Amino acid sequence: MYPEHHSHAPAERAVTVHQPTPLPRAVATPTPMVHVQPEAVPAVASIVLPDGRVVTGYAINPAQPEPLAAKPPVSRAAVNVALGGVGFLAVCGGLLLLTSFIAALTAFITQLITLAAVIFGGWIAVQVFSTGHQGGNTFHIRKAVIKRNKFYG
Repeated sequence: MYPEHHSHAPAERAVTVHQPTPLPRAVATPTPMVHVQPEAVPAVASIVLPDGRVVTGYAINPAQPEPLAAKPPVSRAAVNVALGGVGFLAVCGGLLLLTSFIAALTAFITQLITLAAVIFGGWIAVQVFSTGHQGGNTFHIRKAVIKRNKFYG
């Protein structure tokens, strides 16, 4: 069921060993001086080390430390208290306006009800005190006799 295990001697296995190839030493030749304007920074910089090797690479600006956070002239607690006070005043002002609006609306509705009562009362008064007959019967209640919900006068 399982493949048979064969033990191989170390000499029978094919092993490839890779040895590093040493690089020949670079001969340091002095590089000619190139005059560059002081404001210009070359895109690629080359440095000659004391042992004669030349290192070429990009110039990197040194890391600038982050500036210290400027302390605000007013403490944060004072700012929070001031903002809380402004918010409280805004809420109080809004409640005052809401109360005023509700009072004005109540007065307006009261005036409408009074106006309707005056108009309706005037109409009733005109109906009661009108002198003309409008085709109906006039009953004098003191003289009338009421029998079975009918007036007899």
